[in-house]
Amino acid sequence: MTRTLKNCPAPAKLNLFLHVNGRRADGYHLLQTVFQLLDYGDLLDFETRNDGIIHRVTAIPGIPEESDLIVRAAKLLQTAIQQKTGQNLPGANIAINKILPMGGGLGGGSSDAATTLMALNHLWDAGFSREELMAIGLQLGADVPFFIFGQNAFAEGIGEALAPVDTKDCWYIVIEPGVQIATSLIFSSEELTRDTKLVKIADFSGHQDCFGKNDLQIVATKLFPEVEEVIKWLSTHGNARMTGSGACVFCAFEQEQQADDVRKLVQNRWKVWKAKGISFHPLKDLL
Repeated sequence: MTRTLKNCPAPAKLNLFLHVNGRRADGYHLLQTVFQLLDYGDLLDFETRNDGIIHRVTAIPGIPEESDLIVRAAKLLQTAIQQKTGQNLPGANIAINKILPMGGGLGGGSSDAATTLMALNHLWDAGFSREELMAIGLQLGADVPFFIFGQNAFAEGIGEALAPVDTKDCWYIVIEPGVQIATSLIFSSEELTRDTKLVKIADFSGHQDCFGKNDLQIVATKLFPEVEEVIKWLSTHGNARMTGSGACVFCAFEQEQQADDVRKLVQNRWKVWKAKGISFHPLKDLL
């Protein structure tokens, strides 16, 4: 008998700040950031199957099925189940309504992978804990554990050391500059500074409106003037900055009407959307 979960959210994240503090011997960068969840993102449908096959039923231009983080996440979970129980592997059909842009710094692929792990852990009755799923997700990327963590977080290390953090209740405008930025391009730049001093959660909590900066932004804007153009425009309405390694740019507003007013000003120039900041992942209670 098949089981299904429909319209499972894979929410976007923002990096409210992003500091690069150093670099490990293996090449991974040491970071500090605050991850903020949004009530906006991709939607995934899951249907179990009994033959062990993982099939992404939605075509996504430029992303072959076998390399998609969604499929890779499902197969990693299969392997973990087999190692744990020795049972025959379950399968799944997975459909996605891809809303978040690729190369936007919003964590779309990582969020999709996290939602896949949480949904299939539930549908397959795998019984893995949140911590176990986070460890599985880390094999796919440093942002995946955050989405499974399930709430806004202060992150350190390579992004995997997470602590809950309270963020302001506000609305966000997010503008897509129309370019995709590969994370590896930014992190490999010789112009990237890697020596920002360490901060504490309390430092952020007391000065959320203007805390820190995005160390990746100066590199991205030099390589992609489209990003710099958006930041300059949005900065006339508030504290605008780039999220992640780009390309999307955001600004916070206390009132929904303020966000709407700014969105209307720019909607004919760039793709722009409004989102509410949320404190917890919508699938948090699945675990």
